[in-house]
Amino acid sequence: MLHFHRCQHLKQITQKCFSFIHAKTDKHAQLYLSRTFALAELRKSCHSIHSLVGDKNIILMGLPGAGKTTVGRIIGLKLGCCVIDVDDDILEKTWNMSVSEKLQDVGNEQFLEEEGKAVLNFSTSGSVISLTGSNPMHDTSMWHLKKNGIIVYLDVPLIDIVNRLKLMKIDRIVGQNSGTTMIDLLKFRKQYYKKWYDTRVFCEIGATPEEVADKVLNEVKRYQDVDSETFISTRHIWPKDCEQKVSTKFFSEAVIEGLASDGGLFVPEKEFPKLSFGEWKRLVGATYIERAQILLEKCIHPTDIPAARLGEMIESAYGENFVCSKIAPVRHLSGNQFILELFYGPTGSFKDLSLQLMPHLFAHCIPPSCNYMILVATSGDTGSAVLNGFSNLNKNDKQRIAVATFFPENGISDFQKAQIIGSQEENGWAMGVKSDFDFCQTAIKRIFKDSDFTGFLTVEYGTILSSANSINWGRLLPQVVYHASAYLDLVSQGFISFGSPVDVCIPTGNFGNILAAVYAKMMGIPIRKFICASNENHVLTDFIKTGHYDLRERKLAQTFSPAIDILKSSNLERHLHLLANKDGQLVTKLFNQLEEQHHFQIEKNLVEKLQQDFVADWCSEGECIAAIHSTYNNSGYILDPHTAIAKVVADRMQDKTCPVIVTSTAHYSKFAPAIMKALKIQEINQTLSSRLYLLSSYNALPPLHEALLERTKQQEKMEYQVCAADENVLKSHVEKLIQNQFM
Repeated sequence: MLHFHRCQHLKQITQKCFSFIHAKTDKHAQLYLSRTFALAELRKSCHSIHSLVGDKNIILMGLPGAGKTTVGRIIGLKLGCCVIDVDDDILEKTWNMSVSEKLQDVGNEQFLEEEGKAVLNFSTSGSVISLTGSNPMHDTSMWHLKKNGIIVYLDVPLIDIVNRLKLMKIDRIVGQNSGTTMIDLLKFRKQYYKKWYDTRVFCEIGATPEEVADKVLNEVKRYQDVDSETFISTRHIWPKDCEQKVSTKFFSEAVIEGLASDGGLFVPEKEFPKLSFGEWKRLVGATYIERAQILLEKCIHPTDIPAARLGEMIESAYGENFVCSKIAPVRHLSGNQFILELFYGPTGSFKDLSLQLMPHLFAHCIPPSCNYMILVATSGDTGSAVLNGFSNLNKNDKQRIAVATFFPENGISDFQKAQIIGSQEENGWAMGVKSDFDFCQTAIKRIFKDSDFTGFLTVEYGTILSSANSINWGRLLPQVVYHASAYLDLVSQGFISFGSPVDVCIPTGNFGNILAAVYAKMMGIPIRKFICASNENHVLTDFIKTGHYDLRERKLAQTFSPAIDILKSSNLERHLHLLANKDGQLVTKLFNQLEEQHHFQIEKNLVEKLQQDFVADWCSEGECIAAIHSTYNNSGYILDPHTAIAKVVADRMQDKTCPVIVTSTAHYSKFAPAIMKALKIQEINQTLSSRLYLLSSYNALPPLHEALLERTKQQEKMEYQVCAADENVLKSHVEKLIQNQFM
């Protein structure tokens, strides 16, 4: 109910703002700025109705045995406020009998109804309320409580719950005599809790009630402090006057806008949240979806996306869209080398891990009356992943969000091109550009910075531009999850104990994937070295070794690994901002110099700081093909060309003292010609699908991606447009697409 109120508030504000469209005002930026105004007003209204001890209640929810009553009493003492236990203070006083007697008297279903009615007749304010374990199973009463309370979910480990219940009188748990085991009954209950909570306390195994109470107060404080988790541009220059207000954005604004107005990228103003040792230990046995929910809840403020809604998005993104139930499994290759397999999504690349979720985040964050055109530059895999992800939105969202992907016409594999073209839907289109990826990416950045053009689109068509490349924070953040999950899987499988270090080796072009691993380390994953693996376009390797980023006289080479055929690495800007202690003035200077002089050099102290965590090397085309061949001969495993590059570099750079996780970014079937060359398979004018069938006959690992095979059959005859490498031509195409989609 509380979140519904927020949405209505936002809707009213945005409706007022959109009155500017029909007036065709000359102030192009007004509508764009109205979104910031709307969110500011929204947060102001949220802040005014929350206080730790005021008219709002703190409502503790959790499984039977979670310690709600005990923790509630401790919180009540700390805050000096009333504590109400629903069992003792409401139900038993209403019924004049014990809860267990009532349950035995009326049975499970009738009990839930009468319990709900009793809660509906109760109201209070400024109190701590400890719910029963079954309260969340009655919707009407929960809405009643939620109207005037912050619902805190005490997520206690099942092992602690079971151990406590053994010591308690448990003849008052709804459903316990139905023949279901206690473990299954408790797991069943969790589905009800997930839909109600505003914030979660993720309890460590064996946590004391006092520790849990402190966590509750911290979470409630975070929930209320709607301005505590903000974002700044990497080019933000801190004011010399401490009293001057810093220009910040909220998560929802960073996701909507994509690129900062000064040309920089959004980064958190504060440090990443860090999990405790005990919290990480709890996640060792969790599923990928459970890990994603915990980690992303800590990184996204519930005012931007309510925790329960975020959970729904995560389940929608990863529930049925991946052909492997583990989503991102880790496979032991040989010795102390492991492969993180990130290609089980619908388009067969690591981009699916973020782009199945990011469209849901984006659709939630945008004002309900706005139209958005997403512009995407792709070096191969991003295009099809973006088109697929946004095609999975509901009908209403697809009517107000469209996608245009631009790819180098002759710079990606035949399979990737067919996949991008075949992924076009009613709200998504593919455009070939007669140039390379760097041109596509630079042109799109310039389009975003062209205030005359973006303002014209806003006023004339009521449409705002945004991005879904890894320059968008909503695209980058979900990638942190799989790096953390990979480490937890190694612990779960017994290869390492928690706390033991690992290295990660990642084929790197735009720096987003390896940067997400850096963020995973900041959250508490003990990664020792980040090994940057380049192909023959090794500008990043050279930079890590020398501190000199030099594009002068460097031409882009087309390789067997097109996804990293990149010379201008966008996300490097975020990492340099981090290394330079958020010195936006320095970052602005460096990237302006790169734009104007095509190179920059960082100071010696920053080079040393970079090299503390990073090592790098590159791999030739011949070495890439040889690695695919030798790995298949030795282990029956087929590497895609990007993974082969990472393996070559890992073999060369790894010092063998700790395990290394090699990130496999795509399924090998997307690069059949390179694989057939490496395995010495003769190719005779075969179609894309026939190549895949031929490769599948080898019965290699990983198995053939059936979803890719089915989709390939449908993609080979679809049409698309090709345009010249001219920024104005791209603008013209964007305008035409907007006219066709939204007018």
